[in-house]
Amino acid sequence: MSDGYMGKMLLVDLSTKSIREEALEDSLCRDFIGGYGLGARILYSRQKAGVDPLGTENTLGFVTGPLTGTPVPTGARYAVVAKSPLTGGWGDANSGGEFGPYLKFAGFDAVFFTGISSNPVFLLIDDGKAEIQDASHLWGKDTYETEAILMQAYGKHARVACIGPAGEMQSLISCIMNDHGSTAGRSGLGAVMGSKKLKAIVTRGTREVPVHDKAVVLNIRTEQIKAWRTHGTTTAPWEEMHKYGTSIVTYNAAHNGDSPVKNWGGIGVYDLPDRSGLHHDVFAAMVEKGHGCWHCPIACKGILKAGEGEYRYAAGVHRPEYETAAAFGVNCLNNNTESISKVNDICNRAGLDTISAGTVIAFATELYEKGIITRHDTEGIDLKWGNHHGLVEMTVKISKREGFGEILADGVKVAAAKIGKGAEKYAVHIGGQELGMHDPKITRPHAWPAAGACYIIDATPGRHTSGTGPAGFNVQVLNSAGVCLMGFAFNDRLGEFLNAVTGWDRPWEDILKAGERIANIRHLFNLREGINELKWRVHPRIIGEPPFTSGPLANATLNIDAEVYWLLGTMDWDWESTKPSKIKLLYLGLEDIAKDLYPEGKK
Repeated sequence: MSDGYMGKMLLVDLSTKSIREEALEDSLCRDFIGGYGLGARILYSRQKAGVDPLGTENTLGFVTGPLTGTPVPTGARYAVVAKSPLTGGWGDANSGGEFGPYLKFAGFDAVFFTGISSNPVFLLIDDGKAEIQDASHLWGKDTYETEAILMQAYGKHARVACIGPAGEMQSLISCIMNDHGSTAGRSGLGAVMGSKKLKAIVTRGTREVPVHDKAVVLNIRTEQIKAWRTHGTTTAPWEEMHKYGTSIVTYNAAHNGDSPVKNWGGIGVYDLPDRSGLHHDVFAAMVEKGHGCWHCPIACKGILKAGEGEYRYAAGVHRPEYETAAAFGVNCLNNNTESISKVNDICNRAGLDTISAGTVIAFATELYEKGIITRHDTEGIDLKWGNHHGLVEMTVKISKREGFGEILADGVKVAAAKIGKGAEKYAVHIGGQELGMHDPKITRPHAWPAAGACYIIDATPGRHTSGTGPAGFNVQVLNSAGVCLMGFAFNDRLGEFLNAVTGWDRPWEDILKAGERIANIRHLFNLREGINELKWRVHPRIIGEPPFTSGPLANATLNIDAEVYWLLGTMDWDWESTKPSKIKLLYLGLEDIAKDLYPEGKK
């Protein structure tokens, strides 16, 4: 077994309450690395097509990478994988904090759940041993309460991943929380966890992740930290990321065309001229202390003081990061800082994806403006643009699936279908998934070619943290290796770290080939589910049809067809079916899938 791995995974059947261990194959690790790459191969191999995402046969996996829990800087990430109830296809979400490393310290690289428990449960993984425990006393509690109760029971060296009431009620935009504010946010996987009546996973252990050449790893770590201090991280200079996190970009993004504005239909410089409440210094003034994921030298998070203004919240909650501030701020024309911190706290407690929650409120606000819904529908809540009171009130409704919040709690696609009356015209999503808060029409430094097409062609639509195509294979690697996008999105040291930790002697080209293999297996999961990503509806606002006549994106229309077909060509995927060629599948070592897609005697 390569170093960097604990060499075991847990397979838990919640219907029968049975648990078994399985050795992790070294070839599987080399080919798919870990994280969502390993998860995709496991699910593709062991789960049949067409299962109900909220049914017994859907597999829910928590998967670390080989760099998770090692001295590699930012090595704190883990992935959650399952068939997505939001898109009906491949689903994954990624989180930091400390849960991922502690899963490995407890002795396992991954845990996969099938079945549905007859009663609420949590899984305790305690230094190599796993037990299913009753969670009836936790059901209905928010994520902060759940974590506090379990930490009190199992000690300060335990770590918890859990769902809140939103996941329990199977909101399709619910997420999985860990470490009091770190979030596996996308794909609606909190609903999958809730459908299984799995409230939480608790990990505790003292095992050390094996590292092949620790001296080399520590040397590269020193050099990497020096490079970050000198040249900055993916997003911003080191000092700014440490002080502000990704909130550093919100103020400028509100006016430069990066952030979507007014449900993707507005222009920041005109529709949100006052963006003062979105400035990073305003958010920083609310911070009590800095914070980071496990052993992360960047430490880009902020822990807030107690809210003492109009909106009250307890001390210790996380500062809103860019995606949250853009979704509930810029996209809703909301310039009130305190309200954004409040809705971030509401979502984290309930276990809601803030990108999707902010987007669905922006969608509802436009429907309110157009007269498609009225104050009668919203039960008296005034959803005017920029009304932060209405925004906070509706977020509470969504978190509880109450009133009109019941309509919105499954995202914009489902809400539009329920509302009717032309609401679909204003529902901005791809494949059912609300988009990340980055407009693909803007030209960005470092952006890989066909960044807009990745919103469509990546197996998880609308994903701003993934990459498909040759320039994005490194992103597939880092998402599978267990490190953070903030440090390694455009970094050439990742291969050195992987080799030093695992003992591999692989050239970077071979590691990138693994990234290509991962992109393909995630896509192949969708194909087997009958999903052709080319048939996903792309809202005209995403691509600028018609284009804005003024502002930073004036006359910008994304030639999405050209981008998509260029991307399909570089991937060697068919331009109509998106099926990878047989030659490509064989090149990637996916012989079993090649036989399925290309039976003997057929082209």
